Amino acid sequence: MGHARAGQRSGRTLVRRAVGESPGHFNPPAFCHRVPGASESRANSARATVRSIRAGHCRQRRRARADDSADGGRRPGAVDRVGFNLAMADHGARGRGAHAGLVLGVGTFLPRVHVSGRFRKQLSPGSRNQAGPRLSMLIIDQLKKSDFKLQAVAMAVLAGMTVLLGGLWYLQVVRSDRYLANLQAQSVRTVRVPAIRGKILDRNGYALAQNRPSYNVNLYLEELRDSFRYEYTNGVRKEFKLANPNVRLTRKITDELERQARYRVVSNVLMQVSSAIQAPRLLVEQDFHTHYDQLRSLPLPLLKDLSKPQVAMFVEQAGNVPSLALEPQAIRHYPYQHVAAHLVGHLKRDFFPVDDEDISFRFRLPDYVGVKGLESALDPQLRGKAGVKAVLVNNLAYRESEHTPIPPQPGHNVALTIDLWIQLAAEQALANAPGAKTKGKEEVRGAAVVMDVNTGDIRALVSAPSFDPNQFVTGLTTEEYAKMNDPDLKPLFNRAGYGTYPPGSSFKIIVALAGLEAGVIDPNALYRSPGYYLIGRKPIRDTAGSGDFNFRRAFWKSSNSYFIEYGLRIGPEKIIEMARQFRLGEPTGLWPKQETAGALPAPGELRKLDGSRWMPGDTGNLSIGHGELLVTPLQMAVLIAAVANGGTLLAPRLIERIEPQEKLEDSEIIPAPSRQVRGTVKLRAETLDLVRQAMLDDTVNPEGTGKLARVDGLQIAGKTGTAKLTGGDTEQITWFVSYAPFENPRYAVIVVVEGGTSGGFTCAPVARDIYKEIVKRDPGIVQKAASMARAAESGSPRVAAAASRRQIDSQPRDF
Repeated sequence: MGHARAGQRSGRTLVRRAVGESPGHFNPPAFCHRVPGASESRANSARATVRSIRAGHCRQRRRARADDSADGGRRPGAVDRVGFNLAMADHGARGRGAHAGLVLGVGTFLPRVHVSGRFRKQLSPGSRNQAGPRLSMLIIDQLKKSDFKLQAVAMAVLAGMTVLLGGLWYLQVVRSDRYLANLQAQSVRTVRVPAIRGKILDRNGYALAQNRPSYNVNLYLEELRDSFRYEYTNGVRKEFKLANPNVRLTRKITDELERQARYRVVSNVLMQVSSAIQAPRLLVEQDFHTHYDQLRSLPLPLLKDLSKPQVAMFVEQAGNVPSLALEPQAIRHYPYQHVAAHLVGHLKRDFFPVDDEDISFRFRLPDYVGVKGLESALDPQLRGKAGVKAVLVNNLAYRESEHTPIPPQPGHNVALTIDLWIQLAAEQALANAPGAKTKGKEEVRGAAVVMDVNTGDIRALVSAPSFDPNQFVTGLTTEEYAKMNDPDLKPLFNRAGYGTYPPGSSFKIIVALAGLEAGVIDPNALYRSPGYYLIGRKPIRDTAGSGDFNFRRAFWKSSNSYFIEYGLRIGPEKIIEMARQFRLGEPTGLWPKQETAGALPAPGELRKLDGSRWMPGDTGNLSIGHGELLVTPLQMAVLIAAVANGGTLLAPRLIERIEPQEKLEDSEIIPAPSRQVRGTVKLRAETLDLVRQAMLDDTVNPEGTGKLARVDGLQIAGKTGTAKLTGGDTEQITWFVSYAPFENPRYAVIVVVEGGTSGGFTCAPVARDIYKEIVKRDPGIVQKAASMARAAESGSPRVAAAASRRQIDSQPRDF
């Protein structure tokens, strides 16, 4: 009873403080009842019958129930109820022996305290909440009295709330932009969209490289999610359960079964569609899984580059399938296939293109990048600028929607100086070169260059054998790959710019210019040749045979003995110096660069290319275009152009202009320099006239080695050449270098063939066929040539002087 009384006293005191009443105004802690209908005033509630409830005393509980029945539904006041709760709580805390029940609230109590059901029904919900504000005031009063434990709890709660609110403010205000960006990055995929590649055109607008539409069948995986689930539930999962009844489905097994279900669905779709267009295909499982894992938000390409009949069959039989779409894609196309292939170059598939763009792409659609030729050298101009496609995905990374905020900007077109028809004629003529031996193979190996001698414009640039650049776009077969890498034919090698060869007798032009300019060669003096030339103990054979030769006859018959003799008299220094004036041994300045420098001994140190000592035999070889000398066909074109135009060295010009695909008013056209002069060869006019006339004799004289190059109505000045490769290879390199018309030079034509019979027999007919096409394309050159010939007959001083030099001195001179 002592514990109960203590609880009662504590309850009275707490309740008085909570409700603001004096100690004498409150009854002992008890559970008070009022008769139904009684007044709700505090005075009536103060007269309520009081019973003390203690756990463990059945009599008191029975007596309390009896009082409940006797008193009817008398409802307790808020103060009474709170007092009872607090009293019992305090009593329960102290009276451990009695274990008094703690009433948590009106109508809610622990099992050791009993409140009748009838009384619980009489308690209204509103009466339960009236003590809430007073309890708050009670807690505040206790805090004011410096209750250390309660203050500690309050401070902990306050600190936790502060940290929580501060964290929420930091995340939602300070870091909101970052989390918004992360949300967008997780839900939006930025896709790099390649731009339409620019065209490569000839000087007349014919496309050497362009784009064509390629129709592909794409599969959108997000539209097959229901099929994936159905196949997993009713297909692979059931099959696995039947085959493995005792195996539990782990997460790893489930993932693998889902992968199999997806592959099975897509594989069936591909089989049906490919059968519908009569082109059965199989889906490579690993490729599909890679696309699903990495590029799920992008469509899966099922069929690529459909033909027109296949497109029609697809539209008719499978065009309404929701998950499939027939979509066009621009693909690189070379309409003339092998024509100018080395010049134009080719592309390769670039699955990870890298641009200097500021955007960080999440995905990159496959693009193309130039590998050889102009496709590589002008790749930045041709490629354009990629666009951006934003793909909105869901939490499973499936596509929901997409849009293109930044469209791609097409690349620029590149117009060349090439004439397609001259290029075609040169390629056909070179392919049919007579007497070309290609180590038992049908293809001819060689090169041809056609250049405007007054501007440096390249009209044709041919390398044989050629290749089809379209094969690199669609993909090489095993057979095509083996042919591309043939070690003998080397079809990918650009012989016109990168092929280095000994020039043979065509180099006698340089020797003649050096000798005439130095006064060593007398054009009228005769040299008697025994049919060979002996240097040391090694005789050098002379294909011109024995006999007497002056300069003109030695030139058109290409006498080795004559030029070796005069080469030794001139000396290697002056010959090399003259070759340097024509910029042999260095690149020609072609832009974009598609050439090599060749090889020429340095004039200051007469040593061979391998560093060994220079001997007289080396000078003899140099005099006839052998030994320590390598040139490219492009270098020889520049040399002949300088001889034809009076000594001006021009850089070959390949690019005429670079312009946008859509020609708008504000479109920027980038013109290339029209004429680039690299220098001038210091030669007397008489020297040039003598060499030019000798070159004309080579084609018009019946004994000339270049007589097979003649074209009716067109006078051609040229020089043949034949050289043997060093290093144990017995193959011959044959040349024919020329320009026309003789009276008013316009075009230089250079032909070189590996394994030819001779320059006159193999290369001169190739040049003849090229000149015939030039006359067709530019008939004015024949008319100009005829007028110049008439002027000569009427007494032109220049032509008359040339005619006077045709007289052969009848008095031979022995050396």
